[in-house]
Parts: sequence; C-alpha cells; structure tokens
Amino acid sequence: MKNGKKNTIVIKIGGSTLGESDSSLSDIIKFSKEVSPIIVHGGGKEINKWIAKQGIHPEFINGLRRTDKDTRDVAASVLSGLINNTIVSEIENLGGNATGLSGISNSLFECKMFSEELGYVGEIIKVNSEILRKIINNDSIPVIAPLGINIYSNKTEDNILNINADTAASFISNNMRSEKLIFLTDVEGVLDHNKRLISKITKSQATELLKSGIISGGMIPKIEACLNGIQNGGSAHIIDGRDSGALLQCIENKIIGTKII
Repeated sequence: MKNGKKNTIVIKIGGSTLGESDSSLSDIIKFSKEVSPIIVHGGGKEINKWIAKQGIHPEFINGLRRTDKDTRDVAASVLSGLINNTIVSEIENLGGNATGLSGISNSLFECKMFSEELGYVGEIIKVNSEILRKIINNDSIPVIAPLGINIYSNKTEDNILNINADTAASFISNNMRSEKLIFLTDVEGVLDHNKRLISKITKSQATELLKSGIISGGMIPKIEACLNGIQNGGSAHIIDGRDSGALLQCIENKIIGTKII
C-alpha cells in the first residue's frame, strides 16, 4: 500500500485463455483485499467464432485485427456483451464484486481512427479514469471491454471503435500508475532465438528484441504495450494464464513468465 491506499494492478486476460480451467479469477479475488485489481479482457477466439458464422474471415496486420464495419459490430457485441458479462458473473459467483463496463462508458477511452488500413480500430488519445476510481472506491473490480469512442466521428455508425486489448491495458496502467501490468496469455513468456524463456529483461533489451525480429507476430503489440504501460514506473509481466496459480505467483513476486522492468 502507498499512504494507506491500495496499489493498483492491471491484468489483461487474453481471449486465447478465456474459458480455460485456470485459477485467474479466483486468484484476483484473493489478492483484491491487498491491492486494487483492474481487468481488461480480450476476446479474439470468441470474436473469430462469431465472425465466422457471418462468413467474415479475420485479417491481421502486424498482430492487430483489421476491422471493417461488420467485424466491428460483431466485436462490440461479443466484447461488451457476452465476454464482459461472463467474466463479471464468474467473479460474482466466486464471491467477488465486479463492475462491467467498456471503454465507451463515461468516455473512458477517447479515440481517433488508428489508420484507414486497419479500419474501425481506435488509437487512444485520452483516458478518463475517474469512473475506475469510483468503482474501486466502492470495493468493486472494474472489468473493461476494449472499445473506445471516436471523438472525431461525424456519423453515428462511426462512433464505436475496436481497441487492441493489450494497448488498452497499457494505457490504463500508465494512467493509474499501477504497480504491475500483467498479461495472461497462452504462452509461457518471451522466448529468445533458441526458443528459451527469458525470465527478466529491461526496457532497452525489449526494444532490441523488437528491432531484431526475435519478437514477432502477436507478441509485438504485447511488448509495445508493456513498454508503454510502465512509463510511470512499475513492472510488466507476460505469463501463461492457463497455469493454475500463475497470477498469484506473479503478484507474490515469484519468478514466472517474463518480467520487464
């Protein structure tokens, strides 16, 4: 705790780990007595399933989903509806207290379109985190769906933008000056050129791994999010969310996954 206030921990739950029989949500409830957790969730697997039903094929550019209007509509429904409510209900069923919201709620994420190439993908310009502080002060866990409001939109249909969940988590972490930014993934962490786990790296070393191409694909936005999310201090962690107790070990400063400082 700092000055009698709980430290903030931002946890990004990956869509690739949702539905796995891990202990992440029960772990979050356990340590919520000591720290203030904020959950940001993805939903890639579930979104892919639903857009496939619509005959839409997912397309990724540098690890980021290209989002046309139809894909955006499906993603918004799945993220803020099905997945967000599922996580909130699971926390409640485990005896915790959670509040579901999206980045559109109280203009949490003010955005502009990232690029024409990516379509309805938001670039966060401003984070209005007062709503998160209110939720935390009410002893509830914020559960955030990664959507944002397009403040430059002239059309109602262009108001909602999809945001990469890793990026959303990093902006929340930076804004809230979190103690830890933790990414729960379906891999054990960052691997070197010999595919061996790197347990600890500095920000400069992470930057070099990006430049060298050792870090590639979907790990690129994760590392970029780590670097962005700890600009105001703290540490970032990439761990395997499928392993029982992994999150609790990370909170307790055990050696697990990859730590970026």
